[in-house]
Amino acid sequence: MMSRKGRVVVIAGPVGVGKNSIINEIVKRFPHCVDLVTATTRAKRPGEKDGVDYFFMTEAEFDTAIEEGNILEVSHHPAGFRKGTYAPFINEHLAKGETVLGDITLDGAKFLKKEFDALCIFVLPPAFDVLEKRIRARNDNMSPGALKERLALAQKEIEEDAPWYDHRIVNEEGKLDEAVDKVIEILRQEGYLQ
Repeated sequence: MMSRKGRVVVIAGPVGVGKNSIINEIVKRFPHCVDLVTATTRAKRPGEKDGVDYFFMTEAEFDTAIEEGNILEVSHHPAGFRKGTYAPFINEHLAKGETVLGDITLDGAKFLKKEFDALCIFVLPPAFDVLEKRIRARNDNMSPGALKERLALAQKEIEEDAPWYDHRIVNEEGKLDEAVDKVIEILRQEGYLQ
């Protein structure tokens, strides 16, 4: 029996577009697929587990991990914490021949494309007003300023970032299964799934 080669897949898109729901469905359906667990300096929220939700680190631990080459790329969150792709997690799962699926920023996607030949898929909303409704529903106590900032970032991601990705799909309202099927079809065409 031929051993499977580990691969990296980035599934990205603006906040509220459903990318994590797509990743979760694929991980449920295909045992050789895993969700990328990144490192963060954000405080652990109730119910979160270290090594499952994130690798939670202090600022000093995060800096040490960067120096040791264990944080591959870093993004700065507007709330003041950092996140980064954690090399030991990726390397462990690639060595097992697994496919690592991650939702990360464009800079992270570019890094993973260069270093791991990642397949990069961008998830689009069916319309911008639908995305705005989803963002509002997720954070009903969001300030008007924060909402405006989120929407401006989403607009930039859709207009400027999306064309860079290998594939783009639309997650239609109420049709998550169809979006998941579209991603699975891309993964099959690209040889990531048998």
